[in-house]
Amino acid sequence: MARLIPLADPADPRLADYVRLRDVNLRKSLEAEHGLFVAEGEKVIRRAVAAGHPVRSLLMARRWAEPLADVLDGLDAPAYIVDDATMESLTGFQVHRGALASLERLPLSPLEAVLDGARRILVLEDLVDHGNVGAIYRCAAALGIDAVILSPRCADPLYRRAVKVSMGAVFAIPYSRMTRWRDDLSIIRDAGFTMLALTPDQGATPMDRAPMGERVALMLGSEGDGLSSRWLHEADERVCIPMNTAAMANGVDSLNVVAAAAIACHSLMRHG
Repeated sequence: MARLIPLADPADPRLADYVRLRDVNLRKSLEAEHGLFVAEGEKVIRRAVAAGHPVRSLLMARRWAEPLADVLDGLDAPAYIVDDATMESLTGFQVHRGALASLERLPLSPLEAVLDGARRILVLEDLVDHGNVGAIYRCAAALGIDAVILSPRCADPLYRRAVKVSMGAVFAIPYSRMTRWRDDLSIIRDAGFTMLALTPDQGATPMDRAPMGERVALMLGSEGDGLSSRWLHEADERVCIPMNTAAMANGVDSLNVVAAAAIACHSLMRHG
């Protein structure tokens, strides 16, 4: 059973895993150095534990000890009990969900292993917004996507905000990260995937008329620039989500990447 340990000093070194959770640069270096990530909220903590991530510690208000009692019973880790002011001082923001957990990362699967057996996958190029990455994982989990592949510069799906926005969906979908931006698309193609590049260009093939083979990889580009010219060139087909002409006349000529991903994933599911 987890050990409940009351603490009052936000500078206590035992709380180092939770320091300044909104400082992206600090968290990147700290989490990479210690191989950890932070889950926020009861539901997400439960999903992280169920996915097999070893728990380093928990940080919570005392009121959360009872709702998480069954989780605590199965853990051999400290659960630090603090008041709301101490938690806010430590993390840098008000933790509305009242409970955090520091967990160990599992080894990242090789690209080839994640592709094995998958039929519908997403390939994300340089999406740097953690919230968008988390939201895309949530769409993918809801709409039957088998795996997610990240380019080398994509945001970390286990960063706290990505995990939170995904509602733990990052633990439900196998994923891997490319090591070579220029060359690793060939590994996906050689595995038999039809490569579809999603673009706002209305001259591209409408998504519902796209070639849907046995295995399909949908490529999504960065929030601002979209897919790079290299990845567009590498695609088997450029596809788009047809826009309403009246909306286009009013200056709405594209969707944000999360909305586009949701619509495109639904189309993949319908043709699965």
